[in-house]
Amino acid sequence: MGGRGSKAAVIDGKAIAADIRAEIKEEVAKLKAAHGRVPGLAVVIVGSRPDSATYVRMKRKACDEAGIRSFHEEVPETATEAEVLKIVQSFNADPDCHGILVQLPLPKHMNEEKILAAISLEKDVDGFHPLNIGRLSQRGREPLFVPCTPRGCIELLERTGVPIAGKEAVVVGRSNVVGTPAALLLQRRDATVTIVHSKTPNSEEIVRRADIVIAACGRMEMVKGSWIKPGAAVIDVGINAKDDPSKKRGYRLVGDADYEECSKVAGYITPVPGGVGPMTIAILLQNTLEGATRAYGLK
Repeated sequence: MGGRGSKAAVIDGKAIAADIRAEIKEEVAKLKAAHGRVPGLAVVIVGSRPDSATYVRMKRKACDEAGIRSFHEEVPETATEAEVLKIVQSFNADPDCHGILVQLPLPKHMNEEKILAAISLEKDVDGFHPLNIGRLSQRGREPLFVPCTPRGCIELLERTGVPIAGKEAVVVGRSNVVGTPAALLLQRRDATVTIVHSKTPNSEEIVRRADIVIAACGRMEMVKGSWIKPGAAVIDVGINAKDDPSKKRGYRLVGDADYEECSKVAGYITPVPGGVGPMTIAILLQNTLEGATRAYGLK
C-alpha cells in the first residue's frame, strides 16, 4: 500500500460495479436459455420525493440492462399502511418476483419496521429482515441476503486485493443500514473490528490504528487525513452536498472522509461520487439473481 508522500490508489467503484453487472447479465442470460426464466425485482415507492424517484429510475434502468424483470408500484404519501402491506403481500405471492424493495424513508404515519418485516425472508433483497441480520451476526449461519451497501464495501476491498483477514478494521458509524452490517461482514472475514460512533470519546485515536476504515457516519468530511494510518484503505460511504460557488449547481458531493487530506496518507481510497454508490445497485441486482436461483431450485 501507499503511504506518506504518495497519492492513494483510487478504488474505481464505477468500473467494479460495471464488472459485476456484466457478470450478472451473463448469468441471467444463461438462466433464461436453460430454464426460460428470469429474475424479477419489485420496487415499492410511497410518496413523490425527487431523490427516491431518481434512485428508483436508476434501479429500473439497471434491471433492464441486466435482463432482470422490473415491477413497480407507486402510491401517494396519503396511502394507508394497510394499502402498502397489501402491495408487499401481493409481491410475496408472485412467483415471478424474487426481490422486494420498499424505498425508504416511509411517511411518518407508517410503521417502517412492520412493513419491512412483512417482506418474505426469501425476497428480502435489502437484507434488513431480522432473521437475515440475525444470521449475519452468528458464526456458522448464512443469511439469505446481505445488505447491499455493506456487501458492496467488502466487494470493493476484495476485488482491489486489499487483505482483510488478520487486519484491524474500524467502522465509523453504527447505523442498521451500513455501519453495523459492515462491521459484521468484516468480522466474518477475520478482521479485528471496532465501531466508533457519536459517543466514542477518542475516535481519532482508534481510527488511526486501522488498516481498513469504513466511513459511514453521515457527517461531512469528518474523517481527516490526520486520522488515517499511512497505507490504510479508506472506504467512504457518505454522500453530502457541500457548498461550492464554482459549481453550476452551487454545491459538490463529498463523503464522510476528507478526500483531499486522506488521499495523501491512505494506500487506497474510494472517491465520492463514483466509489460506493454504484456498488449498491450492482449488489441489489446480484441479490435478486441469487434469490431467483434459489427460488428455481438451482442453488
